Amino acid sequence: MKRVIITLLIAVMALAQACIPRYTLNGASIDYNTYKTISFSDFPIRAALVYAPLQQMFENRMLDMIQTQTRLRVVDNVNSDLRMEGEITGYSLSPQAVGEDAYASQTRLTITVRVKYINNKNPNLSKDQSFSVYRDFSSSEMLNDVQDELCTQICKDLADLIFNATIGDW
Repeated sequence: MKRVIITLLIAVMALAQACIPRYTLNGASIDYNTYKTISFSDFPIRAALVYAPLQQMFENRMLDMIQTQTRLRVVDNVNSDLRMEGEITGYSLSPQAVGEDAYASQTRLTITVRVKYINNKNPNLSKDQSFSVYRDFSSSEMLNDVQDELCTQICKDLADLIFNATIGDW
């Protein structure tokens, strides 16, 4: 009787271990047997307003995310397994809240990026999509004083959104 119980217990443990789903903590859902390389092109600024450091901030953030959260090799080849390209299409300021004096008390900085994600192994997973993120700041502050910090925060959020929608396949 004792042997039967031990045998059943071992069988149940082996079966349970085989059914455990695997999760990655980095958000990437990549089959590294299929996908080994990604190419990443420049994201030029095509917005009406231009903040020159924005392009480099955004590109560095995206490349850093790809390199730290995946095992993909970044290559300069159009024939890579995955390809990401696009443009910064929006950089705008808009008033958000009006104070008693009828002047804006909050201003919103919005950045929009259009991304073309090309999956050369499975074209059905390719995407062409725009992503927007904004941050509000007090209108009593000069944009020049808060612009670097706001753009850094927005670029981080944009990179997260884009990574999850493309490589993360959420």
